[in-house]
Amino acid sequence: MQKMAELLGLRDECGEGTSGAPALAGSCLADNRLNLDVYPDGCRRFLQLFKEQRGDVVQVEFLRLSSNDCLLDTTLGSLPHLKHLKSLVLKGGHARDEFGSYQHGSLTSLPPDFGNLRCLTHLDLSFNRLSTLPSCILHLPSLHVLLVSHNSLVTLPEDFGCLSKLTFFSAMKNQLKHLPQSIGELSMLQDLDLSENALELLPREVGNLHNCTELDLSGNRLSNIPDSLANLKSLRRLHLHSNLLVTVPASLASLPNLSRLDLQNNCLRAIPAEIQALPFVHVRGNPLGETEPSPQADKSSTRRLQRLFLASGEGSFTVTSEGCRVVLACGIHFYFPPGAASDPLRIYFRSLTPDPQWVKLRHHDVLLSRVLELQPHGVQFQQEVQIWMPYVSPQTPHQHEVVVRTFSGQSWSDLRTRVKRKKKSKKCVAHCCVLHFSWFLVVSRLVQNECRVPAEGTLLFSSVDPNIKVIFPPGVTKEPRSVKLQVLPVSAEEMEEITANAGCRASPLLYLSQDSTVDFLKPVRIQLPLPPGVTGLNLDRSRLHILHGDLEGQTWNDITSEVVLEFTHLYAVFEVTHFSWYWLWYTTKTYIGGIAKKVYERLRLYQVNFIALQRKKDPEQVLLQCVPKHKVDPVLKKLQDRYRGPEPSDMVEMFEGEQFFAAFERGISIDMDRPDCVDGRLSFIFYSHLKNMKEIYVTSPVDRKGQAVKGQVSFYRGAVPDSIPEDASRRRKGPDSLWLATLPIKLPQLKPRWDENPGPLYGFSFPPLNLGNAETGYLTQANLLSIARRVGADWQSIGLNLGLTYQQIERIGYNNREDLNKQILDMLFSWAQQNSEDPDCVSKLITAMKESGRQDIADEVEAIIELGRQKYSESIRRVGLEQESSTEDSAIAM
Repeated sequence: MQKMAELLGLRDECGEGTSGAPALAGSCLADNRLNLDVYPDGCRRFLQLFKEQRGDVVQVEFLRLSSNDCLLDTTLGSLPHLKHLKSLVLKGGHARDEFGSYQHGSLTSLPPDFGNLRCLTHLDLSFNRLSTLPSCILHLPSLHVLLVSHNSLVTLPEDFGCLSKLTFFSAMKNQLKHLPQSIGELSMLQDLDLSENALELLPREVGNLHNCTELDLSGNRLSNIPDSLANLKSLRRLHLHSNLLVTVPASLASLPNLSRLDLQNNCLRAIPAEIQALPFVHVRGNPLGETEPSPQADKSSTRRLQRLFLASGEGSFTVTSEGCRVVLACGIHFYFPPGAASDPLRIYFRSLTPDPQWVKLRHHDVLLSRVLELQPHGVQFQQEVQIWMPYVSPQTPHQHEVVVRTFSGQSWSDLRTRVKRKKKSKKCVAHCCVLHFSWFLVVSRLVQNECRVPAEGTLLFSSVDPNIKVIFPPGVTKEPRSVKLQVLPVSAEEMEEITANAGCRASPLLYLSQDSTVDFLKPVRIQLPLPPGVTGLNLDRSRLHILHGDLEGQTWNDITSEVVLEFTHLYAVFEVTHFSWYWLWYTTKTYIGGIAKKVYERLRLYQVNFIALQRKKDPEQVLLQCVPKHKVDPVLKKLQDRYRGPEPSDMVEMFEGEQFFAAFERGISIDMDRPDCVDGRLSFIFYSHLKNMKEIYVTSPVDRKGQAVKGQVSFYRGAVPDSIPEDASRRRKGPDSLWLATLPIKLPQLKPRWDENPGPLYGFSFPPLNLGNAETGYLTQANLLSIARRVGADWQSIGLNLGLTYQQIERIGYNNREDLNKQILDMLFSWAQQNSEDPDCVSKLITAMKESGRQDIADEVEAIIELGRQKYSESIRRVGLEQESSTEDSAIAM
């Protein structure tokens, strides 16, 4: 194995020597484990090892490869030679597409002799393209854990039950329509996850899974379930939400160990009294108490429509031909009218952080929401589906309007939108109707007026300023074309502030566009109001200029001498044959193009300040935020009770959709494996009406036992939107083009910590802990200690949200009344011991932290779970470097 480690370390991308041998070897190889899924060329590395150090490779017991690797097919032929292999991970999802979605791997089958891996106990083939389960898997006699989630399986083999040693099976998010009867022969199965498939019936043999403790059938098309489920005496959790159930057997109430029964979002109009009496049953989202609609009932009536209420952890629901109303935890509403879907259809949804690389904002647009993705993409509904998307009301002037924007896969377009404002709050809802699903977001844009121009000609005027008109004469076009008009008023005060010249005046900025690339056949007449304070009586024509801007506003040309200007007492009229930006200026300056460009760029900039605050109860928790200048005082007032810190930074200017970074310096560091960390710096995207905030946990490699650490956080510019001119980004206000601001961060001197005692933890002695499950990774005792150090005075609310009773909290507080650290440890480890067997305990911990206002801890744990494979490989490296490490130490590290 030592030779194999050297080989891994001594080869770079070209196969030549490199000085980074120990670090690279340790990062992918430890003991009898080979973790190559963290490398984009992991399969190439494996093949090279297999060729040059075959004797060592065949001894490997744990192997991880990415099925997104282009050399996967070549690598599969070598795997059956690894006779000692116990755990094999061939997962996809290691790459993302342009929209942030995980890309499935290329795996579609396995070689027949794969069944010769007699020692294999754990196999993970998730996020691939399997349409059938490879038959060779049925010949793996030692298999205990099998994961094939996020594939395209339609059925399972009829002899699937021959996997007699299977204890964990996950086939979530496939296309399974039925199950083989032999599934009842899996006598040792403890966890069965078949959620988000297309199951319509369950075989009675499922009731033979006597050792099953958790059964997840949510998100299918089940209208009933067999009475045989009452035979599952070991069952603790039964998930049946988001199906089409019209009845459930009363015998489920007799299950002796059942602690959770989820029946939410079904079609249940009545529930047996025995089931209703259970304290742990969840039935929200069912039409309970409603009668069946008669055939004579008005089909357009929505009074009896099923209402579905989705919790924060759910990501899908089923729509039938009967229609339904759906409410997501984030406040988004859907209305599917009866007949919108002819057959039951599974809808998947998720909320995405906007990425300026593909969320292309137009000039003067303001983003008001995150991106909502609805799948399946492109499915055509029989009737329009209504969507209500909440957003915070923008403080934009009257010349802006709110619209829902959707992405077709190639371009963005705006939907006809109605806005409803809530009277008692600033929150608003944007409503639109669609016939297909894709990506949606809410933006504020310049008010848009449009018309269809026929060959006979027409008139278009602005609703923002009716004095602005565009006149299309007869014969202006052969084929009808669509024309759009937008107007941006510029006040005299803004002009004076930007130009530092009280004599400069300008008309509203006019933008014209059309859906044709051909110029008009005849000139189009444009009427613009004269600049403020200028009339036909006092007009000095030498000072009046017509400016034409290109589509991006990067260049402005004076076209006064190229057009014929006509004047009235209030207006200027001129003619053009193609559309773009037009601006009427009144000034004594001669270099008008440069001044106009400067003014136009300034109109698109936002003045912002940076804040860096530390939580009073836990100074290692730091809140960073980029706040528009007019919001700084309200934000600080809202945070002052829980946070303290320096005054906000000096004002700088940023564009909508601009990237910036935060770097902790001078003895302060953060977790470099965070998904938003780039080269050791936190990445942000500035959107003027989104929060632009992150709350993170910082540490210091400096010894703080003797003194405090006086560090700092600095903010730097990143990428700007593509539509921003390069020279504009260089001339923004700020010390220079990269560095923006620096704010001090102080970490106080450390007091002795309880985990520095080599003996029992303050009198507590617990067996080793591994919280979580095999697919997502574990939290260990060391992880919980790290969490406990940050809990502080919030421990009671966290304990209650974890499910501890008031009596337990009071007892813990009384027994450890002299020491807050002991209270925290007692609460956290008591809960952990009670829930160590629950595979959902990590998600429950995250939820409890969020509900207790500790988003910082929740974010850190979520990042660990999301980056489980990276964390796992690092922990394996540590195991390989420590001779006396235990299984507990190889779990995911905090």
